[in-house]
Amino acid sequence: MANHVSSLKRARQTVVKTEVNRANRSRVRSSLRLMREALTAGDVTAAQAQYKATTSALDKSVQKGVLHKNTVSRYKSRLNARLKALAVPAAK
Repeated sequence: MANHVSSLKRARQTVVKTEVNRANRSRVRSSLRLMREALTAGDVTAAQAQYKATTSALDKSVQKGVLHKNTVSRYKSRLNARLKALAVPAAK
């Protein structure tokens, strides 16, 4: 256990930051899961709407330091490729 005032404060701050980071990480994972489910369902309009929400959550995760910008860029690229593959056969 911390003994100094400053280390007690850091311990309190760590608890708060841990909860905030957990909430942010959970939000991103839930959004990615919903996006994957929309893609597997094959509903193009629902997948497009979920893609917009997912990219927003991913971009916010970069701002908050949850994920690295290159990781998010890779996720968005792969999700967009899957969305296009789903949308193109529907257009034919």
